[in-house]
Amino acid sequence: MAEIKRASRKELFGWAMFDFANSSYTTVIITVVFCIIFPKIIVGDGPEYRLGNLLWSASLSISYLIVLLSVPLLGAMMDYSAAKKKFLFGTCLLTVIATAALYFVGPGDIILGMMLIILSNVGFSYSESFVSSFLPNLGPPEDLGKISGYAWGLGYFGGLTSTAIVMFALGANEYTLANFSNLRLVGPVTGLFFLIAAIPTFLWVKERNIPRPLPENENYITVGLKRLQKTFRDIRDYEDLMILLASFFFSYAGLSIVIAFAFIYGDQVIHWSSTTQILMFVITQFTAAGGAFLFGIIQDKWKAKQTFVLTLGLWVVAVGLIYGVHQVTAFVNSLMGTSIKGEYIFLVVGSIAGLGLGSTQSACRAMVGLFSPNTKAGEFFGLWSFVGRLSSIMGLMGLGFLQTFFGLQKAILVCLVFFLISLMIVLFVDEERGKMMAQNMPGNSYKSAVSPKIRIPLRHISRLF
Repeated sequence: MAEIKRASRKELFGWAMFDFANSSYTTVIITVVFCIIFPKIIVGDGPEYRLGNLLWSASLSISYLIVLLSVPLLGAMMDYSAAKKKFLFGTCLLTVIATAALYFVGPGDIILGMMLIILSNVGFSYSESFVSSFLPNLGPPEDLGKISGYAWGLGYFGGLTSTAIVMFALGANEYTLANFSNLRLVGPVTGLFFLIAAIPTFLWVKERNIPRPLPENENYITVGLKRLQKTFRDIRDYEDLMILLASFFFSYAGLSIVIAFAFIYGDQVIHWSSTTQILMFVITQFTAAGGAFLFGIIQDKWKAKQTFVLTLGLWVVAVGLIYGVHQVTAFVNSLMGTSIKGEYIFLVVGSIAGLGLGSTQSACRAMVGLFSPNTKAGEFFGLWSFVGRLSSIMGLMGLGFLQTFFGLQKAILVCLVFFLISLMIVLFVDEERGKMMAQNMPGNSYKSAVSPKIRIPLRHISRLF
């Protein structure tokens, strides 16, 4: 069969625009604004907000549990029915409606707030997996890093734009009851931004899969369940993909904490001003976008594995500095004879973290695409989402419980442990072998001239734990 050709610029832009659109949700709701509103205003158990932080972790974890149990099944159903765009549209609409409904959540409406966060994040997580499954058909393997990096980088500009609208147009940077009339508009504005920005995706991205007739006496649910069972059997033939997913499990546990708690940490531990919060957001958006673009190019010129290793190293350094920001501040002031505030040192740390934020996720997504045969893209990206959500549950609930006993500053060290474990595991990935395994599978759209004969004994993975 012929090699996959690169999609048109219009289609690539349309696909990337979904990252631009959905970044409004993950940035405004999960990372920057509503994550502070929920413990501080909705729950309001100051001064340390340990209950609010725990309930925030629980809400996200419940949403990831729902996704965990259902997305592989939906991925298999989606591939079989060739209805990726329909699934993507439905999950997009769920996110938009639930996010807009946050308008009705006021101080003390804890249950309603948790329910809407759960629903909106379920929709977001579904859509993230579904849109990623289009990637292997958008270009040849050597272009996937650039395409993924382009989309992820554009996504950070989407987050920048939507958050700027919320903070400056709505004045949602003062987290007080007096300003709640502005804060409650955060949800509707974010939902509307998501809906409008996603339109190019549904107009220009093509549905390339061909639907297959259902076997007699079968339906999509039974077919999906059978395919899910087969997926777990088949994944054993893709050892490098399995090792990658094991590494991703721990890296995403750390990333999920950073995404959900970075700005909570700044508010509760660093005690930054609203000006510093805005500066941190701007810095991380630009550095994350730059990291996604830069490392996407590096990945295609170098290797995806080496790029992933480099980004994990950045995270080890960043988390260490985040934990020790007060000590680093004291050291800098004593060395230079200055009186720099800790929040400004935190801004520098944010630059390092930003570089790793976009590049880590983009590199891993591209590697999953490289290690997945076209015929199993939906299934394997479903497993990618499965692993990501399982790790998010572990990471968020782990941090949630740890911070109730030790405080948020000490609890953040668990991220360092996660990134170090991920780094050790990914060293066992053989990128070339993983690509050849995917390319030589029957029914794939491209073939390698070399047959992958070498297999990794699974015991090599178990030795890492």
